[in-house]
Order: sequence, then C-alpha cells, then structure tokens
Amino acid sequence: MTTAQADTGRTVTTNIPARLDRLPWSRWHWTIVIGLGTVWILDGLEVTVVGNIASRLSEPGSGLSISSGQVTGVAAALYVAGACLGALFWGRLTDKWGRKKLFMITLAVYLAATALTAVSFDSWWFFLFRFLTGFGIGGEYAAINSAIDELIPAQYRGRVDLMINGSFWLGAVGGSLLSIVALNTDIFAKDVGWRLTFALGAVLAFVILLVRRHVPESPRWLLIHGRDEEAERIVTSIEERVEAERGSALPRPEGELTIRQRRSVTFVEIARTVFSDYRRRSVLGFSLFIGQAFLYNAITFGFGAILTTFFDVPTGDTGYYFAVIAIGNFFGPLLLGKLFDTVGRRVMISSTYLLSGVLLFGTAWLFDRGSLSAGSLTACWCAVLFFASAGASSAYLTVSEVFPMETRAMSIAFFYALGTAAGGISGPLLFADLTSTGKVGDTVLAFQIGAGLMCAAGLVAAFLAVRAEGRSLEDIAKPLTATG
Repeated sequence: MTTAQADTGRTVTTNIPARLDRLPWSRWHWTIVIGLGTVWILDGLEVTVVGNIASRLSEPGSGLSISSGQVTGVAAALYVAGACLGALFWGRLTDKWGRKKLFMITLAVYLAATALTAVSFDSWWFFLFRFLTGFGIGGEYAAINSAIDELIPAQYRGRVDLMINGSFWLGAVGGSLLSIVALNTDIFAKDVGWRLTFALGAVLAFVILLVRRHVPESPRWLLIHGRDEEAERIVTSIEERVEAERGSALPRPEGELTIRQRRSVTFVEIARTVFSDYRRRSVLGFSLFIGQAFLYNAITFGFGAILTTFFDVPTGDTGYYFAVIAIGNFFGPLLLGKLFDTVGRRVMISSTYLLSGVLLFGTAWLFDRGSLSAGSLTACWCAVLFFASAGASSAYLTVSEVFPMETRAMSIAFFYALGTAAGGISGPLLFADLTSTGKVGDTVLAFQIGAGLMCAAGLVAAFLAVRAEGRSLEDIAKPLTATG
C-alpha cells in the first residue's frame, strides 16, 4: 500500500479489495455468516409470532387490554414504520460511522425493545416497543447487508447473500411452531406464554451480539475513511488465519485501487449518485422491491383468511400451513443461490421473478376453477414462493452491490424502506379488502395483481440487471473516492 498527500485528503493505492476477493471459503467466513446473517431469523420469528399470538393477546386474562385488530393493524403498522425509519436513520450512520459500530448498536436496540415488549402491561407500551423493535431491525438490514458484501469474496457473494436473506423464513417456521407451544394453556398460562416468545427473541439476540464482537470492521470502509493502517492489520490477520487453515500460501492478489480518502459524503452526492449517475440501476431496484412486496402480500397477508373462508381450515391450524409455506421460501435461496454466481445475476433474477409470477397466475386460474383444496393450494404457494424467495433475496443483493461503496448502506436502506412501506402499508390496504370479501373473484384478482407486478419486475431485470457475478464491488460500481 502506498500513500500520498492531496488537497482534499490522503491518496492511497491499495490491493486490499483484491486480497479479500481472492480468499477461499474458510471457517472465518462462517463466523461472518453466523455473526451477521442470523438476525434475519430473528426478524422472521418476530413477524410470525406477533401474527400468530394476536388472538391470544385479545383474550381476557392475557395481561393486556388490546384487540386482535390492534395487534395485526396498529402494532403491525408501527413495526413497519419503525423498520422504514430505522433503515433510513441507521443507514446514513452506517455509511458515516462504520459497519461494525452500527450492527452492534442496532442489534442492541432490537434486543432491548423486544425484551421490553415481553413485559408489556398496557397497549401503549406494547405499541411503543413494537415500533422500537422495528426501528432496530430496519437498521440491521443496511448495516448487515453492506458489511456482508464487503467481507465475502466476490465468487461467493451472491449465494451467501441469498442464503442469509432467505434465513428469514427459518425464523418464520420457528415462530409458527413456537407459537403453537407458547399458546398451549396446558403448558403456559395465558399471560405467560406470549411473553416467553418475545423473551426468547431477546435471548437469541444476546447470543448473536456476543458472536458479533469478533466480526471486524469492513476494511473497505476503513480505507475510504482514512484508517488504512487498521484495514491492513485486519486483512493481514484474516489471511494468516486462512493460510493456517489451508496449510499453504494464498495466491497473489490481482488489481489495485487508488482512492482519495474522505470522512463523509453529503446527501446531495448520495442523491445525485443513486438517482442520476445510476438511474437505470435505481429503476431496477425500485422494480424488484415493488414486485416482490406485492407478490408476497397477495399470498401471505390473507393466507389464513383464504384457508378458513374457502376451505374451512380451523383458525388454530393455519400455523401448520404457514410453516410449510415458509419451508418452501427457505429452500428457494438455499438451492438456487449458487446459480446466481455461476449462471449469472441477469438470467437468474429475471427468471425467478418471471417463474414465480407465471406460477401465481396459474394458481389464480386453478383457484378460480375450484380445482384446489387447502393442501394443493398450499403446494401451489410453495412452488410460487420457492422461486419468489430467491428473487426477493436477490433484490437485496442487487441494491447492495450495484452502487458505490460510499452510498451502499444508504442505498440498501432506501430501497428496503421503499419495499417495506409498499409491502407493509400499500399491500395490506389493497389485499385486505380483496381477500376478506369471501368472493372467489376478489381473491383471484389479488393473486393476479401480485403476479403481474412480479412479471413486470422480471422483464425489467431481463434488460437492466447488472452482470455482477464474480466481480469485485469496486469493478461493479467505482467508488466516489477513486481516482483515475
């Protein structure tokens, strides 16, 4: 590494990005995955548990004076609002203060908020800490996705990102099954079981927090912010650990980068970069997030009402069906993830979006004909979401790798907030009316809207998706601080 003085800061020539990208997969990388990626399991657990315990919270003796509608309406909206605001608030600080500081702070916020939710004694307390739980989770998305992409080698980045984002559904499975046990009054009292579900989330967050202490700051972030000596120490330490594990020397890195270090980037620069310099990529990100948000709401928002209304499934049994759907969601990114690194981003993103949309159109047609049972409809949903989950996870991958380093966390935050708002606000307003009427045609229309937007996003991806597979982040989007 060489340095020189410049008017606006020190100019540094480094091969640190190339050194990180040429690393083989190792135990150290698994530490990153476990320490950073498992928070999505907590998010899935949170969202699913609250939906499943809504009826219990509204019962006499639950310890709260709250209705089921307030839990699924007001509390859910506050969680979504907190997630959107948290993503934007913490996302800006992640780019300014660093990845590690923020992924420790945001997890601590989540831990405290969910623990305090467990001791709720009134509805206002419950609402407040649902908002703050979302506020912490929203910040996690920006801090974690940016850190993972900057630490994982280029050849593995796609599959790792998809697997981690898809792990949300492991939490959803756990939340469904946990709720069944926690709500069993033969095991726990009415005012105890639901509290234990939140307490468990806090315990898991604490364990993850302990693991995260060993995850380093992103060397890429350190380089840009004038801390190149610290970046050098971190990368050298990683290389030594990997070489000791392999028992052989690492290959020479290829490629250098020259940057002019600076402490911060203004909002004006961020906005100009994302919405002017990278306009086509912004259109892509917008399309991917809106498409997946509406498809998921077309299915998951009213799935319980559809099963109970049209197939007479008891309300207490819908959790089993949701667990099956969640498993399908998890296996999509798990089994298809490698193809995003080998076949390529453009083919896989567009095909997963298009396939899930077409399959949902087919599901709508079969549902309209009366050809489905509760079991076969669930099987259709599993097939749709197998591909949709991989596509949705690739939306997060896309916005985290196609914008410059200095704007990465804020870009993730913006598109996450956009997708979450569309999915958590616009989606329910539209699909709640359609799936609650008890009319087959209205539910078919809900499916068709979700399928149509997903297919439209797939077509956008076919033309605009960036061929990022196997490429360094600096090659995909040149840092704003790069010279030459």
